[in-house]
Amino acid sequence: MTWPPKPYDTMLAKIEEHDAWYVGDPAKLAQIYQDSKASHKTRPSQLSGGLVGKVARFFWGRPTPAGQQRTRIHIPLGSDIATTSADLLFSEPPRILLPKLDADGTQDHPAQKRLEEIVGDPSFAATLVEGAEVQSAHGGVYLRIVWDKDLLDKPFLTVVAADGAIPKFLFGRLQSVMFWTIIHTEGQKIVRHVETHGKGWIQHQVFEGTASELGNPVPLTEYSATSWAAVLVNEESRIPTGTERLTAAYVPNMLPQRTWRKILELAPLGRSDFDGVEALFDAIDEVWSSWMRDIRLAKARVFVDQNFLTTDGPGSGASFDDDQELFTAMPPSAGSMESDKPIDVAQFAIRVAEHQQTIQELTRAALRAAGFSPASLGDDSVSVQETATQVKSKERLSDRTRDKKIRYWKSALTPLIQAMLEVDAAVFGPNKYDGKARPEVRFTEKAQQDVLELAETVAMLNSAEAISTELKVRMVHPDWDKDKVDEEVERIRSERSTVPEPFTERGL
Repeated sequence: MTWPPKPYDTMLAKIEEHDAWYVGDPAKLAQIYQDSKASHKTRPSQLSGGLVGKVARFFWGRPTPAGQQRTRIHIPLGSDIATTSADLLFSEPPRILLPKLDADGTQDHPAQKRLEEIVGDPSFAATLVEGAEVQSAHGGVYLRIVWDKDLLDKPFLTVVAADGAIPKFLFGRLQSVMFWTIIHTEGQKIVRHVETHGKGWIQHQVFEGTASELGNPVPLTEYSATSWAAVLVNEESRIPTGTERLTAAYVPNMLPQRTWRKILELAPLGRSDFDGVEALFDAIDEVWSSWMRDIRLAKARVFVDQNFLTTDGPGSGASFDDDQELFTAMPPSAGSMESDKPIDVAQFAIRVAEHQQTIQELTRAALRAAGFSPASLGDDSVSVQETATQVKSKERLSDRTRDKKIRYWKSALTPLIQAMLEVDAAVFGPNKYDGKARPEVRFTEKAQQDVLELAETVAMLNSAEAISTELKVRMVHPDWDKDKVDEEVERIRSERSTVPEPFTERGL
């Protein structure tokens, strides 16, 4: 079996390019664009048409001229976009609820308490943040259910980046996925641990191969990194999960995938926030490097007539003391500067405004193409005269992007939470989950909503008698679990009961 299998090699190559912008390693960027099959390290290729000329004309694809040092600077806008995307989605963790058992919504599902023990752990929210950041850069991210009785008394989620997975879709739905990691290298030999998630089972295998071939399977006990699984798998190298649901989920970043929409295997994959923005990232780096070049070349240089130099002795040359206050005027000698200014200073101008304006426009274009408002990254100054409505309008593009991504997360998390509860019951004991109730994933209306704005909203809803005390507490504290909310509601009611009724104290 060739590795990576076709057509997933196309996917992995594109993710590698986007990952270089995400990581922000200048050496990696130069390697990708200079070593690309579509580029050449010679200048004539930059005059070519099509993909060859396009890639070779990239700033990071140009070879460094002979005799010059590499002074290219990378601005990590890609990582800023990925971090902002994660912040917008999960700066406030979502609340996951099982449906109520009665019509009036007073009786909780019996498995709700156990569910909150699983998803209420801070590590669960941290995993979602991690996944959202990788999702933005790679076009999607995988979440998988794992468990270890010696580590925790409940199942938990881990993140698998899209460049470490080979998925299988049917009608756009994930049917199985093969996660792989390199656990050992020796010369040309590459050993991979392949973990395949199917409905009802997880298979662990080890293959000894090369960079271009998966190779032959070997026992799990051959390597310490996989020996733990040897005692858990059956004769098919599988571990039963206790659920007929898939114990992994794929969360696309954005659909449709424009580049691969006609490739059956790749069409369900998500679109990166960097898709189509690579040239803008490259142009921003070029302008920043040009700006720094201006600063480097604009260093003041002093040209001094040789008559003003002080000899440092035979064979040691001569020097000029720039702290000396008095000099003796002398007529110009042979070989000296024939000028009325024996001491001259040269300093070139730095084009600050031109570079700054160009970078701002390129950055705005890149953020707009990625679906984010500059205000979300803190790049838009807020005037003191601006109203709250004007400030909100600046973030409208980011809010729309957030709403679209939330739909993909809800679609993936709902069946995955069901699978987690069923795995929990099979591994850690009964948890009162019947396998039918579909969890509801609730996101806050706005990421990190302003406290004053939130208070005004709650006050208006309260005045209109359109909100309960419990909902008011949940709006103000979206990260609290049910027990904490119930305690706060009871505390509020208790305090209200101690307040005297109007006119009572005056005996009226």
